Amino acid sequence: MSVFLERLREYKKKDNRGMMANLRCILVESKKHRAWPALNRLGVAIDDDVSAYVVGLFATHLEEASSGNFGDTCRIIEQRRGENRSDDKLTQTERRFQHLLAAERGEELYERVMRMVLMAKSQGVPVNFERLKTDLKFWNDRTKTEWAAAFWRPEIVSAGEEVDV
Repeated sequence: MSVFLERLREYKKKDNRGMMANLRCILVESKKHRAWPALNRLGVAIDDDVSAYVVGLFATHLEEASSGNFGDTCRIIEQRRGENRSDDKLTQTERRFQHLLAAERGEELYERVMRMVLMAKSQGVPVNFERLKTDLKFWNDRTKTEWAAAFWRPEIVSAGEEVDV
């Protein structure tokens, strides 16, 4: 468990809105300097881009999950939006998720993750920030495959339903 996320949870419990507002500034290039003192208080190095970015996302969307990866989060977003998958057409969330998986490490990836976190916030879907931090730090084919497997996992069929083969 990340020490800085534990400290961040304490600020959340104290309802420290000023601290959260300053931490959100890390997500805006022209306002990053406002977040630096707050990051220091959390024990996050200013040049640790992934940790700083996840802190900014946490300060944006305070609902936190304790399990699952970001693929699970995106699947729940799709369900909450009432999007139905058909055989011939991708849902809007599927398209955005595919673009996310195609993103290169860095600003492109961060921008696409932030859009999905904002969608999660609008739909009331919690995010596992611990896992997100690890996955962004080690962004590679394995991480992408794990997210894709969680997003496109087969639906579980109950005992009373028949499955066409």
